This record gives sequence, C-alpha cells and structure tokens, in this order.
Amino acid sequence: MKADFLKYQAQTSPSPLALEIAEAKGSYVYDTTGNRYLDFIAGVSANTLGHNHPKISEAIKNQVDKYTHVMVYGEFIQKPQLDLCKFLAEKLPQNLNTTYLTNSGTEATEGALKLAKRFTGRSEIIAAKNAYHGNTQGSMSVCGAEEQNSAFRPLIPGIKFIEFNNLSEISKITSKTAAVIFETIQGGAGFIEPENDYFKIIKQKCEEVGTLLILDEIQSGIGRTGKLFGFENYNVIPDIIVTGKGLGGGMPIGAFISSNTIMSCLKQQPKLGHITTFGGHPVIAAAALATLQELFNADVLQQIEYKESLFKKLLVHPLISEIRGKGLMLAIIVETSEIASKVILKCLDKGLLLYWLLFETKAIRISPPLTISDDEIYIGCNILIETLNEIFEDIQKDY
Repeated sequence: MKADFLKYQAQTSPSPLALEIAEAKGSYVYDTTGNRYLDFIAGVSANTLGHNHPKISEAIKNQVDKYTHVMVYGEFIQKPQLDLCKFLAEKLPQNLNTTYLTNSGTEATEGALKLAKRFTGRSEIIAAKNAYHGNTQGSMSVCGAEEQNSAFRPLIPGIKFIEFNNLSEISKITSKTAAVIFETIQGGAGFIEPENDYFKIIKQKCEEVGTLLILDEIQSGIGRTGKLFGFENYNVIPDIIVTGKGLGGGMPIGAFISSNTIMSCLKQQPKLGHITTFGGHPVIAAAALATLQELFNADVLQQIEYKESLFKKLLVHPLISEIRGKGLMLAIIVETSEIASKVILKCLDKGLLLYWLLFETKAIRISPPLTISDDEIYIGCNILIETLNEIFEDIQKDY
C-alpha cells in the first residue's frame, strides 16, 4: 500500500509516518502486519472517545438507515442537526445559543470571521502571533506564522497581529476592529495558556470599542481541558466560539456559535450570507450528539483533571524542561527539536503514537482519547521515560 499511497495520494510532508492501518479500537491503532500502537494523539485531538466507540458507531448506523444528505444546510428541519444545536445551547452560556454547523474547523473559522465583519460593519481583524486557525486562505490570514503563509500571499487584508499574553499591545484593539480572534490555548505555538486574566482584560477592551471576541476551541473544546469548552477555565465568555475536531468523535465537523441576535445577520443583506451544502450532515450530527451525550453521561469530564495530574507525575525526566497545556491537551517541552523528533520516532517503533506541534519544534504532543485508562497512561509513560533514558545515555556518552 505504501507505494500506491506515495504515488496516488497527495502528500502533506516529505516524510509521512506511513503506517498501514488495518483497524482501530479504544485507545489502540492496529497496522496491517498486526502491530498494536497505543494512541497518545487521538487523530490530533479528534477522537474524543477513542476509536470505534460503540455509542458513536450505533448513532451513525441508526442515522444511515433513516436518511443521509437531503438538502443544503438550513432549509429542511433535520432532527440530528436540531438536537445537536439544542444540546450545545443547553450546555453553553446564554449568549452562545445559536449554532451554525460546518464541515470542518477551518470552515467554521471562515464563518466566524465573516459573521464578525457583517455584524460590526468593520473589516479589521486582530489575531495572535504564532496562531493556528486552519488552512483555508481566510483562516491562514489570521495565522501569525509567516513561514507557513508566505508562499500563499496575498491573503485577506486588514489583519493585525499581537503577541499572545502581552497586554502592552491591547491598544491596537480600536473602534476599527471587527473582531479579536485567539485560540483559547495556543496550539501550534506550544500549548500556551492565557495568563493573568488575559482574556478577561481583552474582553473588557473589546466591549469598550464594540469589538467581538472570537475564541477558537477547535483543539481545546469538547472536554479536552476538563470543561466542555476551554474558555470556561479562564474567566471569560466570548461573543463567538469556533469548534471542530473532537466534536465529531472521529467524524468531520465544525461549528461556529454565537447569540441569535448576532447570528441572524447572516440571513439578510445579503440573504444566504453563509451557505454550505454538507455542513451539519445528519450522519455526522448524530455522531457528534452521541459524543457529547457520552461525555456527560459517562462522567468523562470529571476524570480529566486526575488524568492530567497522572501524566505530570509520571513524566519527570532531566530532558523534560516543562509540560505545558491543560487537561489532556499537553505538550512535553524538551531541550532540542532533535530530541523531540528522536522521542517521537523511537516511541513509534515501540508501539506508542506521539506527534509534533506546528511551530514549537521542541514539543511532543500528548492528546490521547479522553477515555484513556489509568493503566494505558502508565504503559505509555513508561515507554516515554524508557526512550528518554536511552537518548539521555547517548548524550552522556557523547560528552
């Protein structure tokens, strides 16, 4: 399969991991030669409840037997879509009561940016340096990493960048600003959390000048930090949130969520202000609803804080300088990017799946299924520590 993969399928990097996948279940992925891999990636935070979860599979099969796609989004009343949007409204603050379902997180980012411009009548957007919000051109425009963007310019004009957690730049938010968009926890930059009431102060500034605050919850949402959405940890309620990844429980989905008052402006002047054919696909909406219901019904959220503490207790090593992030959105920071890559590739050989971050090259991603067991955490961390010991011994020999 590898030869055909390289020949017929478009590649995203020079050296893909190229595991030949046979099946996946729970916290494990299996290749075509029978090897088993403990998954500390979860499809880059997408497989919220692990692989092939019975409740999600059942919801998908039940919906397939009823109907799949019947009409473009927003015209017909379809129960899976409606139930999902209603569930989200019941779990979110009162001002976040109306959901627009999309096909992906980057499409949801696009919709949120359009919504802010349409509602405020302004065009300027402020984003964070080293942010990541997706890979379509609008989303890339608010990603503050020129190394990624330079080959695709010109992008959308009117974007200004400020340093995350730096309040000295708050004056850049003015009455010309339609929206400030941040990741609740910066992902590609190294799982960096907001500090010192940063979001609370930013929100106050936005309110003073009539600017909307958009928080990107694509990675930090759907239970990953121990709350349904990451912003619940940081003393702020945004005007718009963007979600995706884990919402589908392994199926492709995105959404942007705001108040009914703000969202209603997409209905007119012009009408059809944001449209999608397959957004809110009934099969995927059913999977997303099953994911959310299981998060709450099985008390998954209540276990996240302990699992975070277990990781931090077990992952102590001279080569680890710090562990960033919150809940099961963690990044191990090591001394060099070379060490990070060695750890990831050596652990793969030992049956543990880890991954890189986009911009912080010294980071090792840990974002397992939220359903990962304590025993599986011990197994994976033992492999990690064993690997770090081997690398440390090699370094000592070189000296």
